[in-house]
Formats: sequence, C-alpha cells, structure tokens
Amino acid sequence: QVQLVESGGGLVQTGGSLRLSCVASGLTFSNYHMGWFRQAPGKERESVATISTTGLYTYYADSVQGRFIISRDNAKNTMYLKMSTLKPEDTAIYYCAGFLGIPLRVRADQVAYWGQGTQVTVSS
Repeated sequence: QVQLVESGGGLVQTGGSLRLSCVASGLTFSNYHMGWFRQAPGKERESVATISTTGLYTYYADSVQGRFIISRDNAKNTMYLKMSTLKPEDTAIYYCAGFLGIPLRVRADQVAYWGQGTQVTVSS
C-alpha cells in the first residue's frame, strides 16, 4: 500500500532546470527521512540528496552540491528536487526513496521504499 510517485522528469538542454516531485501515500510521511537517488545505464544507483524528517538536515553529493536543492512539505506528503545548471552527466533515472536511521547518509540497500523513477535527460 505504500506508494512513492515521482514526476517532473523530462528532456532539457545543458544549463537548463527541472523540478522533480515525489508524492507519498500509505505511510506516515513525517516519520521518514527522504532522498533522491539516480541511476545511469551501466552504473550503480547513487545517492543525490537526502533530507531529514522535518527538513532540518540535508545532504548533497559532491557532484550536485550548489546546483540542486532538496526540500519537503510534510503537510502535502511531498518531496522536491530543484535542479539547476544541468549537465549531460546528470542524465539518469531519478528515484524517490524513504528510509529510517541516519538522515545524512544512506546506502541503497538501506532504503525502505522506492518510487518507480522518472527519467531526466540532459542534451548537449
């Protein structure tokens, strides 16, 4: 019954922007840390950004720090990822994730719930 649904992906040119959204249902959203992972063809799924239950703590991968902003609205059971200055290497399927434990770092195998993913393609 737990469901995480991503939206907002698409095709953009280098330097462009996108905002991803993840709507959660079937769980107490405010009890879970949330995050965004991404996976490019032939590569491991990697953490992009995470945010603690109340939004007090955030973490960003070095590759996206300064360009991406993660946020959440617990009243709407929704998490967001604002992506700016996009690069071709940002091309991947982006997955919404919910997890417990340490808020600033999480491995893929520690994630409790996954969304189906949304494709982000950055063309040069």
